[in-house]
Amino acid sequence: MRTFVAIDIPGEIRTRIQELIATLRQVPADVRWSRPEALHITLKFLGEIAAHQADPVKLMLQSLPAAKPAPIKIAGAGFFPNERAPRVLWLGIEAGPELGKLAASIEQSLSTLGIPKEDRPFSPHLTLGRIRAANGLGALQDLLKQHGALAMGSFTATEFFFYESQLASGGSIYRKLARFPLDSEAPTSA
Repeated sequence: MRTFVAIDIPGEIRTRIQELIATLRQVPADVRWSRPEALHITLKFLGEIAAHQADPVKLMLQSLPAAKPAPIKIAGAGFFPNERAPRVLWLGIEAGPELGKLAASIEQSLSTLGIPKEDRPFSPHLTLGRIRAANGLGALQDLLKQHGALAMGSFTATEFFFYESQLASGGSIYRKLARFPLDSEAPTSA
């Protein structure tokens, strides 16, 4: 089973992003757009795990040290790996230290189950689309520049989820396997 750990996006922000994607779709670029209902902020991508590993992952996530809710602002856009050779179009995530601490805690605890650590530093973002070819890319980049900062909204993440990702012809389908609340009473660590 293909799995990941992530934070959900509130409905009102999801609606704004859906409107943005509808505008961007008007450009004849070769992009596979994300489905708005599938948008999330990935904290840890586990990849393929055996079904019998799901329960130990849930127990490990449940036993994480208490973490504070994370204030998050969704604004700005960019391309991975860069604008000259883009493969992914993303929206930026601005967050306090709580989000990075949560991701690091998840990363560290799951490594004890033999799940490999990421090679790259944690870079929170929302994937808007995957670029399949350069067709129409210049027009898409111009349209994004016209939209400026792309402020989609802010929220405070009070929970995160363990997901299963099932590949389907219309795009991946995500199923929540477990929910983990963040604790507003969590001690602040330096």
